[in-house]
Amino acid sequence: MQSDDFPRLLALWQSCTGMGLNDVDDTPQGIARFLARNPTTCFVAQSDTDGSIFGAILSGHDGRRGYIYHTAVSPSARHQGIASRLVSCVCDAMKRENIAKVELVVFSRNAAGNAFWEAQGFTARRDLVYRNLALRQITRYDS
Repeated sequence: MQSDDFPRLLALWQSCTGMGLNDVDDTPQGIARFLARNPTTCFVAQSDTDGSIFGAILSGHDGRRGYIYHTAVSPSARHQGIASRLVSCVCDAMKRENIAKVELVVFSRNAAGNAFWEAQGFTARRDLVYRNLALRQITRYDS
């Protein structure tokens, strides 16, 4: 994944129901900042013919845990193993960086997403409460 992929990434994310986007992190500047910190752990699946992006996975780590964000496959390209291959790329990259555990957050209302992650071997944690604190105003726009 490269910073100049942003317009195609945004189009992909907006085509996928269940994505949670915002006006701070999901901007050209926000993605460039993320990629600068995580240059080896973000991947795209793209067409060999026209360069269009039909799959993407954004991931990074803090030196201790890996985190996966914005995994998406175009609705017209689903059920071909693309998302599974993207997850495999991330897990391999995290292993190379000596990261032992990868985490992610899925909206509870995203039944297809939750089923996918379960099939990938990701288990739901029932012992945690996910919390956050916005340090500046963030406007969410979900697909």
